Amino acid sequence: MSTSLDTRLTKTLGWLSRHNVDILRVSLGLIFFGFGVLKFFPGASPAEALVARTVDALTFGVVEGRNAVLMTAALECFIGLTLITGRLLRTGLLVLAVSLGGIMAPLVLFFSDLFPGGTPTIEGQYVLKDIVLAAAALVIACSAFNRSQYDGQPTRSDLIKAA
Repeated sequence: MSTSLDTRLTKTLGWLSRHNVDILRVSLGLIFFGFGVLKFFPGASPAEALVARTVDALTFGVVEGRNAVLMTAALECFIGLTLITGRLLRTGLLVLAVSLGGIMAPLVLFFSDLFPGGTPTIEGQYVLKDIVLAAAALVIACSAFNRSQYDGQPTRSDLIKAA
């Protein structure tokens, strides 16, 4: 490998190393914000019926139908905006952590509907992709909640103490 290419690769990897969690945070924020905005428009979200059913089941019918979808839309937009901007990030991540219970609930509540005969429906696939979003949220939360413990990059001894 040429020295010039090696230098560029090293610089690129260094930049990615410094910004990877921020890139993941903004990407996840865009997904949440985009899916949330869709839910404000009746019929625009492919998950609208599943959201209404899930929230209805989780709230024992207290929040149902369109109100359930609008509440979910507002929460998803809030989560998305906190992730995109980095403002109120910890609050947004805490809301996301609580929301993940509702996001994953259809896997338990409606498993046979989502996977009839063991094959996922479109709604089943929609819920399955949320597992990746939850994993991304864990990475971001780990960074957000640990970052304040250190003034800069944690040292090796900081990491050993934390473990």
